[in-house]
Amino acid sequence: MKQTLQLKFSQNLTMTPQLQQAIRLLQLSGVELQEEIQQAIEANPLLEMPDDDNSQRAEDAAGSTDNSADNRKTEESQDLPTDDNQSTIPEDLPVDSSWDDTYDSSYSTGSGTGSGEDGERDFEYQAHSGENLHEHLMWQVEVSPFTDKDATIALSIIDAIDDDGYLIAPLDEILQGLPPELETELDEVVAVLHRIQTFDPVGVAARDLRETMLLQLRQGDSTNPWHQLATHLLTDHFDILANRDFAQLMRKLKITEAELQQVVGLIQSLNPRPGNAIASGQTEYIVPDVFVSKKEGKWLVELNPDVTPKLRINNLYAGMIKRANNSSDNVYLKNQLQEARWFIKSLHSRSETLLKVATCIVERQKEFLDFGEESMKPLVMFDIAEAVEMHESTISRVTTKKYMHTPQGIYELKYFFSSHVSTTSGGECSSTAIRAMIKKLVAGEKPGKPLSDSKIASLLSDKGIQVARRTVAKYREAMAIPPSNERKRLI
Repeated sequence: MKQTLQLKFSQNLTMTPQLQQAIRLLQLSGVELQEEIQQAIEANPLLEMPDDDNSQRAEDAAGSTDNSADNRKTEESQDLPTDDNQSTIPEDLPVDSSWDDTYDSSYSTGSGTGSGEDGERDFEYQAHSGENLHEHLMWQVEVSPFTDKDATIALSIIDAIDDDGYLIAPLDEILQGLPPELETELDEVVAVLHRIQTFDPVGVAARDLRETMLLQLRQGDSTNPWHQLATHLLTDHFDILANRDFAQLMRKLKITEAELQQVVGLIQSLNPRPGNAIASGQTEYIVPDVFVSKKEGKWLVELNPDVTPKLRINNLYAGMIKRANNSSDNVYLKNQLQEARWFIKSLHSRSETLLKVATCIVERQKEFLDFGEESMKPLVMFDIAEAVEMHESTISRVTTKKYMHTPQGIYELKYFFSSHVSTTSGGECSSTAIRAMIKKLVAGEKPGKPLSDSKIASLLSDKGIQVARRTVAKYREAMAIPPSNERKRLI
């Protein structure tokens, strides 16, 4: 094969570290951005907050000695050349691209400060939310008069309790998992289980729903006039209650409908998931990125200043940079100054993009802000991307984990995007509006005769919205609304 030289021209997009930083900042949530800014300030001495008292005192001290010299140095540092070709910061950062989302929202931020292998993280993420159910039960075992053998059995039982508070392993299986030298019998495991079932939270370590309700009744107020009847109903007629056959229950218990309402009301006051009473998992805080308010008949969109605080260049350190000095300290300050400028520019670009997208969403969803969910308009990311002349991937990044505070409540920006269903008049109806209508129909149904999915579809058809029964079922399940046979109630 003959070797030849060929000249080929091609065009490609080079993702510089500065561009990657701008795109990464664009998709951070408010809490993550606060952490990123804090780490940047700690890592770069030329970045500071405008209200930084320490830097202000340093500037005042430096200014008292030689204000004119510092001013000249500061002015010269604004146009300092650097050794690389990235000294010029463009007016608009090209964050709008089809670059794949390499960084997820759960990425490890910082460059050596904050979230490293040593597990050091910001205090916001380091805080413990409190003991979990397992720790709470083990603490009660430690303060209870258990023998060493019973404590070992109790530990095995607690290990088999899930987060809802239910015992998910059979007792014979727990018995087989105990050390053979203990010579434990099944009766001993049952006895320890009964002791654990008296622990807090009430109803814990039950094997099914009926048992946890009976445990709560036994430890509840025995002076309640309906206590005994509720216990009898759960013990002997639980299946009939599960099927909501109230007529048969009244015949079996020989009580009136009003009396049955009292008994069922007492049972419904019990906690079907007692383990949830003990906090587990971290608390997630939502900080609105955008505030929407109505002033003089117009909707006004404003960024939350607390989410993106203003940063500035530290003039004291910037004044130390000498134009023609190539010492290691001077080169370090030059590089830090360039990184600081890029970081501030990236934050500014993020704020501009977020405000532009949020304003466009508000323009499209004015009726939702005025009248609520049922007036939500169909909207997809392509519509916003076309309006603001950006790529859909950019709209996806800027709306992920960003929240808008409106008079209707706090919503994620992605909430305003929804598919549409055609109406009989030739228009379109948002799927969010349809879900709101279904919720409203279910809330207004008769307790003893709930609406079926077919009936809901028929009622929506009367309003000009053509949806199939399976579509209604899908929306209903998405809103965690049980089917009609499970919604039947006395009151």
